[in-house]
Amino acid sequence: MIEEEIPSALAGERLDRIVALLTAASRSDAATLVAKGGARVDDVVVLSGKMRISEGQRVSIDPILLPVVPLPKAEPLISLTVVHEDEHVVVIDKQPGLVVHPGHGHPTGTMVNGLLALYPEMATVGDPMRPGIVHRLDVGTSGLLIVARTQRAYEVLVVALSQRHVTRGYRALVWGHPESPHGVIDAPVGRDHRDPMRMGVVIDGKPARTRYSTVNSFTRPVELSELECHLETGRTHQIRVHLAAIGHPVVGDGAYGGIRTGVTSPRPFLHAAALGFEHPVSREALAFTSPLPDDLGSILSELR
Repeated sequence: MIEEEIPSALAGERLDRIVALLTAASRSDAATLVAKGGARVDDVVVLSGKMRISEGQRVSIDPILLPVVPLPKAEPLISLTVVHEDEHVVVIDKQPGLVVHPGHGHPTGTMVNGLLALYPEMATVGDPMRPGIVHRLDVGTSGLLIVARTQRAYEVLVVALSQRHVTRGYRALVWGHPESPHGVIDAPVGRDHRDPMRMGVVIDGKPARTRYSTVNSFTRPVELSELECHLETGRTHQIRVHLAAIGHPVVGDGAYGGIRTGVTSPRPFLHAAALGFEHPVSREALAFTSPLPDDLGSILSELR
C-alpha cells in the first residue's frame, strides 16, 4: 500500500493524476485503478479520478490493481558497453538516457532488456522484473554499475552494498564553490514533504552520507566547481539532493535547481566514474574507471 499526505505542490490536482505520479503509472492505468476501488482519500474509497484533492488529505493506493507489467524480454538491438564479464558478474558502463530496468512507463528498451539478450540465464537472478540488478543509476546519469549473472553473486553483492563494501566514485560539476574544498554531507534523504515526486533532505528520511572533494574551481563564465563524490550510502538521487542541500546543485539538474544561466548541460553533470568491489565468488579485488562521456567532457574542456 502506498500512502501519502498531499503537499501544497499537489493541492487541487485530480486524484487520477496523483495516483499516476505516486505509482509512475500511465494516466489511463491510474484512472482504471481508481475506478476499481484501488484509491482511498482519508480512508474513504473514491471511484472517480476527477476528484480534486486538497492539501493535507491522505491518499492511499493499492498498486496491486495496476495492470501487470510483463516480464522483461531480450532485446538484442540495445547497445551496451561491457567493461568486465565473467561467469558471475558483469560491469556495464551505462550510457545516459538509458533506463536501467522496466517499470510502468518504461516496459521495454531498458538496460535489462539488452542484458537478457547477452546473458539469458540472468532472467532467474534476483527480482524477475529487474533481474541481476543490485544497484541503479538515474536515467540521466552515465557510468559504471555491477550486474549479477548468478543468484549466488546477487545475494553476496546485495549484502556487500548494504554493508558499504562497494566503492562508488562520481564526477560532478556544480554551481558555486563549496565553503570547504572537501567534506562529508550527512543528512537523511526521503520523499520531499512538499513534492512527493522529488527526493529531499527530510527529518524522517533514510540515513545518507556523501563524501566530496573539489578537483577544480572555475570563475569564468560563472563560478563552478568540479567535484569528486563518493557514496557511503545509496539513496535515490542522493548526490543530487545532497549537493543541492548545501547550495551547490549539479549543473543541468532541472529537478534540484541546477538550471541556471552561464553554462548549459544536456543532462545532470553526473558520471559514475569509479567502481570497486570484491568479487562475490573468487574474492578478488576488482576496480574499474570510466572516462567522462563526450557530452560532459566538452563542457569541462570549454571551461578550462
